[in-house]
Amino acid sequence: MKRETPLIIRLLFYGAIGCGVLVLAAYLWQRRMVYFPDRAKPSESRVRALGLRFWPDSGDAYRGFIGMAAPAGKKGTVVAFHGNAGAAGDRTYYVHALAPLGYRVVVAEYPGYGGRPGRLGERHFVKDAKETVRRAYEEFGDPVFLLGESLGSGVAAAVAADPSLPVEGGVLITPWDSLPDVRQTLYWHLPIRWLVRDKYDNIRALQAFSKPVAVALAEGDEIIPQKRSLRLYEALAAPKRLWVFIGAGHNSWPAGPNEAWWREVMDFVSAQHGKPGPR
Repeated sequence: MKRETPLIIRLLFYGAIGCGVLVLAAYLWQRRMVYFPDRAKPSESRVRALGLRFWPDSGDAYRGFIGMAAPAGKKGTVVAFHGNAGAAGDRTYYVHALAPLGYRVVVAEYPGYGGRPGRLGERHFVKDAKETVRRAYEEFGDPVFLLGESLGSGVAAAVAADPSLPVEGGVLITPWDSLPDVRQTLYWHLPIRWLVRDKYDNIRALQAFSKPVAVALAEGDEIIPQKRSLRLYEALAAPKRLWVFIGAGHNSWPAGPNEAWWREVMDFVSAQHGKPGPR
C-alpha cells in the first residue's frame, strides 16, 4: 500500500512553490512594480495653461519644461527630477516656488514618461539626465543646481557623481539611501535586496561629492521609511543640512510656493558658489 505524504509536508511543498513563483514574478516584472509613468505627451495648450513651455522645443526631442515667464533674478538654473508616478508636467510646484526666488527651473522628463521615447530603468534615466544637465548648462550657463524628489533623488545623486558635470549643489526631497534597502525594509519577508536590479545607491553616488546638499524628509513618510532618508543624510561627507516636515507624508510635504523652506534650502546650497575649493 502506498504511503500518503503527511499534510504538513504537502503544505510546506506547495508553500515553497508559491513563494518561488512570487519571487520569480517580482524579479521579472519588477520595473512594472517600480515605475508608474503617465506615458501621454501633454498638449501645447495644457502646457501653456500650466505656465510652462516645452524645453528645448515641443517636438519629439523635448527633454522637459521650463516656466514661460522669466525668473525674478539670475541666481542660476535648477534641474529638477521628479518623483515616480505621473509625469513632469504634474510638478509645476518646482517652478512656482523657485522662479520667484530668482532661479530658472528645468523640470526634466524621464524616458518613457510624458510621451518621450526610451526605456524605463536606472541606466536609461541616468544617461538621459546627464545629457539634460549638459544641455541646460550649455544654454543657460552656471551655476547649475540639482533637485531630486523621491525617485528623482536617485537620478540627481547619479548625476552629481559625475565630476565632468558642473553641479554646484543639490536638494533631495524624501530621498533614500538605496532602493534595495528601501524595498527590503518594506518587504522584510522576501529576499528583495538581492532581486532589485535598479539600485539607485545614493550613498555610494554622493560619497565623493563635496558641494552642499540639502535633505528634506517627511516625518510620516509611508513610502520611504524615515530611517532610510536619515541613513543617507548621516553618510554625506559634503556640507549638509536637514529639514524635517513634521506630520507630513510622502506626498503631503509642503510644496506651496510661499513655504519658507524653499528659500532656506536654496540659500544653503548656493552659498558656496564661486568659492574656491575641491569638487
